[in-house]
Amino acid sequence: MKLGIVGLPNVGKSTLFNAITNAGAQSANYPFCTIEPNVGTVAVPDKRLDKLTEMYNPAKTTPAVIEFVDIAGLVKGASKGEGLGNKFLSHIREVDAIVHVVRCFEDGNITHVDGSIDPLRDMETINLELIFSDMEMMERRIDRLKKTMKGGDKKNLAECELCEKILAVLQNGLPARSIDYTKDEFEIAKGANLLTLKPVIYAANMSEDDFKAGIDSNPHYQKVIARGKEENAEVLPICAEMEAQVSELSKEDKELFLSDLNLTESGLDRMVASCYRLLGLISYLTAGEKEVRAWTIEEGTKAPQAAGKIHSDFERGFIRAEIVSYDDLIECGSIAAAREKGLYRSEGKEYVIKDGDVVLFRFNV
Repeated sequence: MKLGIVGLPNVGKSTLFNAITNAGAQSANYPFCTIEPNVGTVAVPDKRLDKLTEMYNPAKTTPAVIEFVDIAGLVKGASKGEGLGNKFLSHIREVDAIVHVVRCFEDGNITHVDGSIDPLRDMETINLELIFSDMEMMERRIDRLKKTMKGGDKKNLAECELCEKILAVLQNGLPARSIDYTKDEFEIAKGANLLTLKPVIYAANMSEDDFKAGIDSNPHYQKVIARGKEENAEVLPICAEMEAQVSELSKEDKELFLSDLNLTESGLDRMVASCYRLLGLISYLTAGEKEVRAWTIEEGTKAPQAAGKIHSDFERGFIRAEIVSYDDLIECGSIAAAREKGLYRSEGKEYVIKDGDVVLFRFNV
């Protein structure tokens, strides 16, 4: 999973990205790696792996991973190629979801590029560039579809009508994701590779004082929540400065720091959970003496395709999946005890893997 972090200058985007990549560097389970200067890969937090590691004492533990891309270079006119506009838009096309950092804190020492704090204006500056790019794409697509229909080919009629519906929404200044699609419509829309169809998390960047006083009292944050609902986007309250501090702490100190603010998870943990929810992702687990590992799949994935995540041979030669739910395994204390209680079972090719399934795949190639 690849997430793109965007935002205007001085909103806390770089601070948040640096905190995220430092968290990766401090991770005990997965070493931080820099693919490029602006890309960082970090472990997906999953407490279930810790429990399974205690149970199996494996040679290694491997969490699922997530890639964050620090996308820079947006200016007004990006959709027309201004500044690094073309590069900015191409980077966004490559990510699965967008984390849009919005400044919701007041600080006289940090000048805002537009001279004042206005999260809705900031959101609109970036959103409009993405909307303009999508409008141009939709107009070209509609022209092409209409030409085919003039030749008597009516099979593209439904797609053309949907494209016109999307274009009308874009012309009203709203993103393509704000439409309630049918399943078939969404598949057609996905094929257009629209920037504003990508899932978005608005990271409302507030001060540590806001978190101490109660984030609901921040009027900027309330505006971001309201706009997020209009767009079918998630809103995540976060403090980039605080995340930078947390990323440098030990596990025990981190828990103490967060509890003082009445938080149970860091902003990074909550961001990853939001992304999984937005993208319809789940994790299944494999466990043994050699390795305990989490594997990320789309919700609704059947057992052979889930096996293919490990190796294509597993899918090609799939025989069955031997499965116990994580909760049942922890309650029983071992696979043997789960088998005795009838909780360890065999499933075939039509079984849909569930979040937290602990799986052993049987295959023969």
